[in-house]
Amino acid sequence: MHENGWMTPATEAVVLLDPAGEPIGVADKATVHTTDTPLHLAFSCHVFDEAGRILVTRRALGKLTWPGVWTNSFCGHPSPGEKPRDAVARRAHAELGMELVDLELVLPDFRYRAVDASGIVENEICPVYIARAVADPQPNPSEVVEWTWADPQAMLAAVTAAPWAFSPWLTLQLPQLLPLAATR
Repeated sequence: MHENGWMTPATEAVVLLDPAGEPIGVADKATVHTTDTPLHLAFSCHVFDEAGRILVTRRALGKLTWPGVWTNSFCGHPSPGEKPRDAVARRAHAELGMELVDLELVLPDFRYRAVDASGIVENEICPVYIARAVADPQPNPSEVVEWTWADPQAMLAAVTAAPWAFSPWLTLQLPQLLPLAATR
């Protein structure tokens, strides 16, 4: 257990996928993200507050991929056999100390492949969710170093003007997500 009460995660497994998105196996998360990362299942969640602002977080400096980069509210990997909605709730608590309401799947078919500066590859089928926050986050410092509530249109302008300053999945998801979120 971390000194501030955060649990250190046990070995985490990810679901490996074939190109059609069908499960083909399981692997230890710690061994999956390499320079030759196999396609696997993940998810992203974008959290909004009552004022319509979007929660953006800066990844902890100790993260394997894109350390210190601003990104969406949180991401994760469903465990083998875990329902996606349960995985989102689990990671919201583990990463941000948050409970969410109004969880909704908005981009069910999102997938991407990206390579970070160190050569580590993200290769994910990554359904995208939106949710509403009950309270401000209390982030796990091993996951999140900073956070802020931002105007969604200002975030879109920033991501468009300087995509290199943000995670690649945020730059790809946000333009697709905001029109959908605005109608909810």
